[in-house]
Amino acid sequence: MHQTTPQLTATVRMFSQLISSTRSGARLARLLTLTELRFWGVPQGLTQRAEQVVAELAANAVLHGGLRGRDFRLGLAWDAAAGVLRVEVTDARGDRLPAVVRDGVGEGGRGLALVAALADAWGVVPYPPGGKTVWAVLGVVPPPHRRGG
Repeated sequence: MHQTTPQLTATVRMFSQLISSTRSGARLARLLTLTELRFWGVPQGLTQRAEQVVAELAANAVLHGGLRGRDFRLGLAWDAAAGVLRVEVTDARGDRLPAVVRDGVGEGGRGLALVAALADAWGVVPYPPGGKTVWAVLGVVPPPHRRGG
């Protein structure tokens, strides 16, 4: 009897990079995201949204999460089969958590409100021993328009 072995194909592509906690490092994170997502063939609309999310999260990592001599980490995971991208930015300041955005208003400005508007979901988790990871999940289909108020 002839039997074929099922072939598994990897549908999740991953990228991770340590980046200096500087303004130029935040710009580099945005450019690396753009380059990587284009290479992976991620749809343009999703790539544009992800680029903006990474720009905001990386800027926050530099401005609010940076410690002298400590880098931040950019992580991307693209599940092509599901059409879902996960963005993670990890910094060294676990003691400085981002304000939760409610009804489009955040304590720290418009950046996290923009992330909330562009992402399907976002949040923050501790990154031991003393950091945090801010994550966002974006789908190929943009989230429905949310009204503040």
